[in-house]
Formats: sequence, C-alpha cells, structure tokens
Amino acid sequence: MPSLTMKTKRPGTWLRSTAAFLAAVSLALPLTGCTTVQTTAPAAARTQAAAGAPAKFGTVDCRRAKCIALTFDAGPSENSARLLDILKEKQVPATFFLLGKRHIEKYPELVTRMAAEGHEVASHTWDHKILTEIKPAEIREELEKPDDAIERLTGKRPTLMRPPQGRTNDTVHRISRELGLSEVLWSVTAKDYKTFDPKVIQQRVLKQSSRDGIILLHDLYPGTVPAVPGIIDALKERGYVFVTVPQLLAPGKAKPGTVYRP
Repeated sequence: MPSLTMKTKRPGTWLRSTAAFLAAVSLALPLTGCTTVQTTAPAAARTQAAAGAPAKFGTVDCRRAKCIALTFDAGPSENSARLLDILKEKQVPATFFLLGKRHIEKYPELVTRMAAEGHEVASHTWDHKILTEIKPAEIREELEKPDDAIERLTGKRPTLMRPPQGRTNDTVHRISRELGLSEVLWSVTAKDYKTFDPKVIQQRVLKQSSRDGIILLHDLYPGTVPAVPGIIDALKERGYVFVTVPQLLAPGKAKPGTVYRP
C-alpha cells in the first residue's frame, strides 16, 4: 500500500497525489463498512462510571460542560510544530493518532513535545494498512510497532488507536483488547484531503460540531493547520470546552476492545 508521505520530484505533485490517494481509500469519509459495529458514546462511558465520581482528568467535567474533542490523524508532519504552537497559544488539548512509518520515525521530537505539552498521544497504525483486510499477525504488528515507538519516546504506552478508514471488525476488537487498546472513531470530518482552503475546512467543522463531538482533521495537509485557530475561536464562542478523548469519557475510562463514537 502506498505511503501517506510518498513524495515526487515536482512540488505540488505530491500534494495532489496524496490527496488522490487518500480520497481513494476514503480515509476521512463517513464510516463506510462500520455500520454494523457496536459503538459506545462518550456520554454512555461517563454514565457507566461510578455515580458521583469526580472527573479524573484535569478540571473539566464533561457531564456538565459542553465538551468537544479535537483529534488529528496521520502525523507527525512538517506542519505539526506550527499546530502545537497554536494549541499552546489557545490553551487547547488535542488527541493525536500518529502513524509510525515515515512519521514517528521522521519526527520523534514532535512526538515527545506532544506528550510534554499535555496532549494525548495515540496510534493510527504503523503503515496505514486496512486492518480488516490483513491477517491477525499483521494486525498485531500494525498496532504494536507504533505503540512501542511512542512508549520509547514518551514513557507512556498508548491506550487508544484509530483504525484506518474507521474500518474494524471482531478480529480487530479482539487483538485491540489483548493489547490494551480502545478504538476511537469520529463524528465530524472536514474532508481536508479534498480541499486545502482553510475557510472551507472551518465551515465544515462548525456545521457538524455538537456536544461530545470528536473532530477528525489531518495536520499533514497545508489547509488544515491554518483553519485551526478559527475553528477553536468559533467553537469557544459557542460555549464549547476542548478536551482530549480520555477527558471526554471521564470519569469513565476507555475499555480495551471497545469502539467509541459519538
């Protein structure tokens, strides 16, 4: 399967070929193929926790606050440092679902920085293979390799992963459970692989956003990071509080093998 960061000799050609590739595999399309998967909503995870339990992460209690989670797939990339600067300036935590091959490998210092600045660092597999189309041993490798790399860099092993294309099944659930991983899908997609216009990306996110939403973006595209300040400001004006995925579930805790989707 082609790499998400496959480059060509001519500038601009890479962006077009990457966008075409991701459109072909439907990376951020609605959850095609996942309609029969049983999922757990963040509110349900919170309800399942002990009654009266305090939220375990920070000071935000999403049982009362109007929470939303900002998540980024397929990084780190050359744009991630600027994104981290924006998040720090806006005091917004995010959840990063990172790729291993040519991403974690290429930008280890950014992985370390993400964790150090309070963001949740999670996995998007090693090489973006579609987990429902490969053998169990390959699934395990796709999930273990990025977790090993992230743990070496941050000292903390990921507990969350996002399957490429959102495609999952009972085999993926079983292996995820064995590895201590929960699966996190999304409710908001800007389809930022189809447009590099920050205004369009912002409009799409704002149109779809609602309480307990999980926003899917990709910081490797040139239009996405410039759209982030406007997204944050507009959602804050609407009363939203930004949290990581674990914060969104608290005082509940993500259960390995469970699929979470608003």
